[in-house]
Amino acid sequence: MKISKIGRLTLVSIVGLVLIFAAAATAQQESGGGPRSLPALRSRAEFERLARVYTDQPYALPHVLFVIDRKDDNKIYYINSQRYRFHKDFVNGTYLSLERGEEFWRNNYINPNRRFILGTLAWQAPVKRYTFEFWEGDQIPADQIKLTADVLKQTFFAPVAFKPNSTKQDEDSAGVQGLERVLQSDIAREQEYQALNVAKGLGRIHIIDKLDDHVEIGFNEILVLKEVPLSLPPVAGVIVSKPSTPLSHINLLVKGWGVPNAYIKNAGEILKQYD
Repeated sequence: MKISKIGRLTLVSIVGLVLIFAAAATAQQESGGGPRSLPALRSRAEFERLARVYTDQPYALPHVLFVIDRKDDNKIYYINSQRYRFHKDFVNGTYLSLERGEEFWRNNYINPNRRFILGTLAWQAPVKRYTFEFWEGDQIPADQIKLTADVLKQTFFAPVAFKPNSTKQDEDSAGVQGLERVLQSDIAREQEYQALNVAKGLGRIHIIDKLDDHVEIGFNEILVLKEVPLSLPPVAGVIVSKPSTPLSHINLLVKGWGVPNAYIKNAGEILKQYD
């Protein structure tokens, strides 16, 4: 079969465009700070390559998000956390799932028979340990906490302990045989203050003993809470009187709002005169 001169030019043009698009995609990936994810982390250097680091803390907190796909033989993705801020951004961005909003939240944080396990791996300098943790509102069952520990053991270069972020996670994980744990109280032992997000805020102090749907919250308020809530509307600042993690969902929201967030021991008692 003969190809006309016009046909040859068209073919060359198509090949050229394919090469240009391929080069552009490669350049975009490189400019984005490396690969989207890795299937294993075999060294500290690989961990640091993907880690996002909070430097507005008393100690640096490098951390890497990870996703375990239970539908794909428990395949783990160590996410480039400099490129993806949230798990859903990675899952949607790589077309593992197109679920969004409440559907994604319900199926992967509440449903025990979930497809994805969504966690964070961090280096805790005060105790010199790597830990893995889940969002404080995650209803992950004990068997999946154990599964996560097993997958990390096979794919991560150093021992990793579990850090529960809620009463349920604490109680459920306590009965998992052979599971090493590090509690937030171990990390913040004897600590009376910790800046979780350094920023400036101006507002009215509002001390809340128990946060529920009946409590009215204003955008111009600095909330003083006994425990870290699962969610909040935008406010002028947050103070909690129970040790919290800088990796909490609330702290991610607060960082986005650009307002201060801190742990202060006995904050309710100290600040009650200003409420």
